[in-house]
Amino acid sequence: MKALSLALIACPECSSEDITGTPQPDSRLLIHCADCGHEWLRGEARRDPARPHVRSVDTLQGEFPSAADVRPDVRERITALEAEYIAQKPDADPDVEGFAGRYRELFQKENLSSASPEALLHFATSTTLANPGNTSGFTRAWKTAGDDKAADGVRASIEHLLYGPESLRVEDRLTQLVEGKKGLGFPSFKEPMLTKVLAVVEPERFLPLLRYSAAADGKKEIAKDVFGLDLPPVDKSSFTAGRVAVWSNDLLRSLVGLENPQDAAAFLRWAKVRPTG
Repeated sequence: MKALSLALIACPECSSEDITGTPQPDSRLLIHCADCGHEWLRGEARRDPARPHVRSVDTLQGEFPSAADVRPDVRERITALEAEYIAQKPDADPDVEGFAGRYRELFQKENLSSASPEALLHFATSTTLANPGNTSGFTRAWKTAGDDKAADGVRASIEHLLYGPESLRVEDRLTQLVEGKKGLGFPSFKEPMLTKVLAVVEPERFLPLLRYSAAADGKKEIAKDVFGLDLPPVDKSSFTAGRVAVWSNDLLRSLVGLENPQDAAAFLRWAKVRPTG
């Protein structure tokens, strides 16, 4: 491309006006200073119409269904169901509070490195607080790696999820671990167990509902059957596994009046199979 003379622009490094501009394919100019050699781009890049538009995370989250999308009649029905559930709800599991408290303490940043293999294996396979489902793949991976190496992998996964780069949202760190990006994550220590970590560490936010999509207690299915909301499928380029897992959790948390997360999750499972009439 032919360079253009730009006498009215001064170099920000040496103030020289002996500069030239070379047009770039995206419509910007690459400015070059003949005196000091400094280069910089000037102008606004033109988006290539052949390339798909990349939406920001905030834009995507704004497109995700919200509490405002629930119909008024559905809200009335949920209020009535909550009252019915409270009147007959079973006693809480007495083991949950102790289990959650022990692991909440163990997963603190200063304590995580001392978490024993036995404690980590028990957390991953226990049905206390929430059932992670079939853990045979995890236990095979654990035995193959051996206790020490497996424990290191699980600790690294928990550390990245809870204390990873602050520049990444927790939902995007979760996606990295679920998808095994950049070598992150321990085999089969994926969405259910990672969500269980979040439910233990941040009980005021995360419900013990461990899967985004599952016939019995998936958050996507609960949103549809209880609230009439259609949540998007997982999309690796936009509505990623971690984003939909966290955003669906926040949505359901905002729609249930029960403060205790264990009660809220149990209510949602119960309400899912209640007749809609």
